[in-house]
Amino acid sequence: MDLKEKTAAILKQYEVGSRFSYLPVLPKASVLIPLFVRDGEVHTLMTLRSQELRTNAGEVCFPGGKRDPRDRDDVDTALREAEEEIGLPPDQVDVVCTLFPIMNKSGLLVTPVVGFIEASFFPRPNPAEVSAVFTVPLEFFTREVDHSSYSATGIAGLLHSFQFPDPESGSHYQIWGLTAILAILVSVLALRKKPEFETGFDSDDPVSFFQHNLNKRISKL
Repeated sequence: MDLKEKTAAILKQYEVGSRFSYLPVLPKASVLIPLFVRDGEVHTLMTLRSQELRTNAGEVCFPGGKRDPRDRDDVDTALREAEEEIGLPPDQVDVVCTLFPIMNKSGLLVTPVVGFIEASFFPRPNPAEVSAVFTVPLEFFTREVDHSSYSATGIAGLLHSFQFPDPESGSHYQIWGLTAILAILVSVLALRKKPEFETGFDSDDPVSFFQHNLNKRISKL
């Protein structure tokens, strides 16, 4: 079994299926967390949002956006948004699993969809939405180097931030907030590795932790 197959098999164990079907109808969004193998390591692809956008301009995120009435499900939303933002054809994504949803600070229920793409994929960013596309080894999100955090109300009680020096472009990207949490989560699950820093959530059983957290927030709506 090669690294891609091994990683996919691990992640499929965290497919939520209908586990969260009891949730009330809430505004929804999905993000695609694209993974690929390069030089014996699992990497993920991330984007820098355009400065022209009305919300979260200039922030690093995964391809994704709000649910469209035409979307069949969370996977459909994530794939559609990825194609619109970076030119990634849906049929070039090997969807591995849908992870547990997380409510962001605006009350939007964000569902991460994890899939593998080819390492040779060449993004074609839509300049109206994306100003840069770059890749990061998942291992990066488990290391203390270039990481900082501070106590905050919200998703896990800690706000995480990474400063990523991109060796390909020479640019430095700040990866923080919900995007940082999602990157940490996928890294913990896929690599089966405990981060060198305090995460604010139970890395041994993140599903139960975030389900409890989500239920608490919904009960206050």
